[in-house]
Amino acid sequence: MTTDDADVTMGDYEREPDPSDSLRTFGAVVQALRVHAGLSRSDFGEQVRFSKHTVESVELGRRMPDDVFVERAEQALGNTGALRKASTHLTRGEPGLAAWFRRWARLEKVAVSLCTYECRLVPGLLQSEGYARAVFDNSIPLLTDEQLEAQVASRLERQEMLRGRPSVPFSFIVEESVFRRRLGGSAVTRGLFDHVLEHTTPRNVTLQVVPMDAEFHACLDGPVQLLETPERRRLGYSEGQQNGRLITDPKEVSLLHQRYDTMRSQALNPKDSRDLLERLRGAL
Repeated sequence: MTTDDADVTMGDYEREPDPSDSLRTFGAVVQALRVHAGLSRSDFGEQVRFSKHTVESVELGRRMPDDVFVERAEQALGNTGALRKASTHLTRGEPGLAAWFRRWARLEKVAVSLCTYECRLVPGLLQSEGYARAVFDNSIPLLTDEQLEAQVASRLERQEMLRGRPSVPFSFIVEESVFRRRLGGSAVTRGLFDHVLEHTTPRNVTLQVVPMDAEFHACLDGPVQLLETPERRRLGYSEGQQNGRLITDPKEVSLLHQRYDTMRSQALNPKDSRDLLERLRGAL
């Protein structure tokens, strides 16, 4: 196969509009191994029979490498098996999802349980479309219309989990102050209350509100999410300004579960939480 023929194979994998972390990492490994082997991109391209431009695109995370590229690169760079193994974890970028959230979003889709504590805004899985738009409309720097629409669409798509997985328990603990903030105005907030009350009606979805006059609080360190995988592994996730962290250490995850379980006893029970939201909606 000629270089041009090989590029036809790669032609099915156009430049990624939103490169994922896994593509960038894979590309960095290819580049490091190539440099260690003393090969220029042109030299390496000749060995794997792809153009230097394709090599550059893969190394920068701009292209998803196909099996042919991975196999030839593996053989040209020591045949250690590292590239073959790494390639099985490659994923494309997901428009509308922050890079640091993508891995957690994939774990959410297969989780057998999901717990969320929030003190900043209504959790994404419970946001109405109007509220989600208000959230993204407040982004700094400002989003383009296309970016905003992608963010909203992605958020609404995530919510399909609540409707499509009726046997999975979803637990939410949210601060009362979050619901009192009229983000987007009274009409948006009224629609938010209707949306939240509707989507927390199913038996597998539980919402508890932390009252503003609560004297005890187990999650003062900030928001947290917890899930259990089909393999019964428990994981956590925390998020801050422009970053997110997947928590895998069993001791740390255990501590977060202790805090979350304590918060359940400190928050209003589900019925009283719904009553509070209905009162807040009626006051608008």
